[in-house]
Amino acid sequence: MAERVRPAVVHIGTVQVARPRRPPGVPGPFADDPLFKDFFDQFFGRGPGRREEFHQPGLGSGVIIDKRGYVLTNLHVVRGADGVTVRLASKEEFRGRIVGSDAKTDLAVIRFEPTVPLTVATLGNSDALRVGEWAIAIGNPFGLDQTVTVGVVSATGRSDVGIATYENFIQTDASINPGNSGGPLVNLRGEVIGINTAIVAAGQGIGFAIPTNMVKRITGQLIDRGKVTRGWIGVAMQPLTTELAQALGLRDTRGAVVSRVYPSSPAAAAGLLPNDVIVAFDSTAIEDYRHLQRLSADAEVGRTVTLQIVRSRERKSVQLTVAEAPDRVGPEAAPPRR
Repeated sequence: MAERVRPAVVHIGTVQVARPRRPPGVPGPFADDPLFKDFFDQFFGRGPGRREEFHQPGLGSGVIIDKRGYVLTNLHVVRGADGVTVRLASKEEFRGRIVGSDAKTDLAVIRFEPTVPLTVATLGNSDALRVGEWAIAIGNPFGLDQTVTVGVVSATGRSDVGIATYENFIQTDASINPGNSGGPLVNLRGEVIGINTAIVAAGQGIGFAIPTNMVKRITGQLIDRGKVTRGWIGVAMQPLTTELAQALGLRDTRGAVVSRVYPSSPAAAAGLLPNDVIVAFDSTAIEDYRHLQRLSADAEVGRTVTLQIVRSRERKSVQLTVAEAPDRVGPEAAPPRR
């Protein structure tokens, strides 16, 4: 497995462009004059508008997902970079660019122009994962290239971690350290089941990876459009606590409480009200508000869905048409508990 997957794992560095300020004493009107720039370069070695590049190696890892040179990594690995460098397992290095990124899942796609045949990783089915399965993390922790660590899948569906807006993490005890971010978590069949993203610094053996089924939906859009389009039903949600469930006449805490209905939204048009409890999205039972958040975001824009809600202790069906999520509408859900 390691021999098959390691060539698809790359080392990610970043390029920052420094734009120096005008030198002291240089009058503004002359700073942009080409003759003045030539004079300044000749006698002082660098003009006031010259750009300098600074390379910072070893920030993280990535995995090749397309033979055309597309690489998947974490957004926090390349955030704020003017460019990136991609170093293959064969030590060949290429200049790359950020094709697109998604802050809500902490994913980014990089592209470089390969001059050699590439090994492409296979993305597996993360929904088929079982707790206790072997899990292998591959990456470049602390700049140590092509490191392989082994553990198990400790849990699936972890949310309220406080790392990203949309969370459905795989938890693993395979050692993940700084520099592993963006690298693959792999099963024994050599399939990528997650993208290593974060660790719990206060503990050992607690790392988190974004599951590949979430990754597949995001990367296709980033490659095609450079951004992610999500569905939106137009409600802010809060957790359904035991006390609140009892007050609303519910038997358990499965579901999501509507705390706010946004004006002119699909939910407003469908007549949803604050304190409605959404218990099903089409035929899928809602586990918690994070689950509903993911289902609505993954829904196709323009699709009509049926919500099962509980209002005043009565169950009702409501239909609404999913809209495209606006860039900013305020908080969608309660802040994660820490």
